[in-house]
Amino acid sequence: KTSKATIIALIIGLFGTVFMALSVFSITAENPSVPWCIVWAIPGFVGWLLPYFVYRDVVIKTTKTLNPIIEDKYEEVYTLCEKASHLLMK
Repeated sequence: KTSKATIIALIIGLFGTVFMALSVFSITAENPSVPWCIVWAIPGFVGWLLPYFVYRDVVIKTTKTLNPIIEDKYEEVYTLCEKASHLLMK
């Protein structure tokens, strides 16, 4: 299963790649346009660098949200196992 963080990072990276392709096409066109190449390259580079930080932040946020729930479930399992152990000892 693909996580939410992975999908968000992939979409941002895809947009970065589209902008970078626009930059390359604008410089290799029949009438090259250096200003447009730079205009398209800036969001392209941002779109390539940003996914790492977005992925990391989404994973940290999700971990902080899920850890208390997981700890509660571990506590429930521990309590249930204690009760089962006491029943076996009787």
